[in-house]
Amino acid sequence: MVGTCLHAESVKDREGAVRQDKAKLESSDRWNYNDVDGAFAEAKKSGKPVMLVLRCVPCLACMGLDTGVLTEGEAMKTMLDQFVCVRLINANAIDLTKFQFDYDLSYGVIFLNADGTTYGRYGSWKHQKNSQESATEGLTKAMKAALELHRGYPANKAALAGKQPGDTPFKKPVEIPELAQRYTPALDWEGKVVASCVHCHMIGSALQSWHRQQRKPMPENLIYPFPEPETVGLTLASEEIAKVVSVAPDSIAAKAGVQVGDEISSFAGQPLVSIADVSYALHHTANVATVDCVLKRAGSEVKVTLTLPQGWRRKSQVTERATIWPERGMVLGGMRLEAAEGQGMGFKVKGVGKYGIHAAAMKAGIKEGDVVISIDGLNSPISEGELIGHLMQTREVGDKVKIVVRRGEEQKEFMLPMQ
Repeated sequence: MVGTCLHAESVKDREGAVRQDKAKLESSDRWNYNDVDGAFAEAKKSGKPVMLVLRCVPCLACMGLDTGVLTEGEAMKTMLDQFVCVRLINANAIDLTKFQFDYDLSYGVIFLNADGTTYGRYGSWKHQKNSQESATEGLTKAMKAALELHRGYPANKAALAGKQPGDTPFKKPVEIPELAQRYTPALDWEGKVVASCVHCHMIGSALQSWHRQQRKPMPENLIYPFPEPETVGLTLASEEIAKVVSVAPDSIAAKAGVQVGDEISSFAGQPLVSIADVSYALHHTANVATVDCVLKRAGSEVKVTLTLPQGWRRKSQVTERATIWPERGMVLGGMRLEAAEGQGMGFKVKGVGKYGIHAAAMKAGIKEGDVVISIDGLNSPISEGELIGHLMQTREVGDKVKIVVRRGEEQKEFMLPMQ
C-alpha cells in the first residue's frame, strides 16, 4: 500500500514519508507496526479485540483521517485503549483468507476477535475524496459498535457469519502471478522501499488479470467490487453507522420502502459497524437476489426487502477507483472516456495512453477528441463503467472489437484489441 497511488494525489517525497512513518510508530506503545501476528498474540492474552488499520502512507487521500487517529485526542485515546491496534502499511504478504476488504481504499479498518472472527469493517469513498477531512466521528462510532459486538461474542457468532472472508484463489498477494513476478513478501527497507511494496489496489487488478489470462469468466463483483450504497439508491451519512440521508427516486431502496432518517441496524442479516459493512454485504450478494434489512424508524423496528435485479451491480461508480486504469488498458486500449452529447454512445475520447497495453488505442489510430458512436455493436448511451463491464465479461484476450468514431465531419472505424 505504500506504493504510488494511481489517480490519487500523493506526497512529493513518498520514500521519505514511508520511512518517517516507520520511525515514528515502530517503537510505539500503542501500535503493532506491520506486526499482525504480534497483535493477535497480544489480543489473546488481553482479551481485547483487534483493530487492524491498513494505510497507504504516501497517498494524500485519507491523510486527514489518519492524522486525526494518530494525534490521539482524549476521546480517540480512550477508544484506542480498548483495542489491540496494528498498523499495516503494505499488502505484500497479508493473508487474504483472513483479511478481505475494499482493496481500492487508502485507509481501511478491520475489527476482529483474537480468534480471527471479523466483527466489521470501516472505510469508504466518502472520506477518500477529501484529504483535509480529519473528522473521526464515523470511525469512533464504528469502534463503539465493534466493541459492542465483542462484548456479545461468541453468543452472536452466527449473526457474524456473513462478514467472514469468502473463498480466494490465492492466500497472499505475492502468490498472484502478476505480482509474484515483481514482488517479494518483505519490504526492501535497505533499498527503495516504495518500489518494493504491493499496494492494495494491485490485488484487485492482479486478480482481474489472472482471470483474463486463464480465460476464466470474470466475476461481476471483481469488476464492480464493494458497491457503494448509492448503487441501490441509498446515501448514508459518513459520520454515522448507517443512517439514511437520501433515497434516490425509483431506486431499489425507494421501491423497498426505505425512508430518509432510517437507521439500518441489520443488512443481509448482519449487524453493522459502518457503511463499509453495507458495501461488503453487497459485494457478496448474488447478481439477482433479495436482501432483508432491519431499520430503526421513529423508535420502532421496520423490516424491508431490497429486490436486486439482473445488472444492478453495473450501476456502481467504479471510474474513480484505482483499479479502473488497468481495466481501461485491458478493454479500452488505454482510452479515457467522458460523457458527451450527440450521436451514438455519447462518449468523447478524453485521452489515450502512450505506453504498454495503454497505447493500444493510440496504435489502432484513435485520437483524443474523437467522439465514439459505437463499440462492439453497442450504440446507445451507457456509462464507462457499464461499457468496461460488458467488454470484460464478453470479450477475451486476443479478441478485437470494432469501434466507430466521428472525427470532425468524418466517420472512421478501427479495430481495438482486447488485452
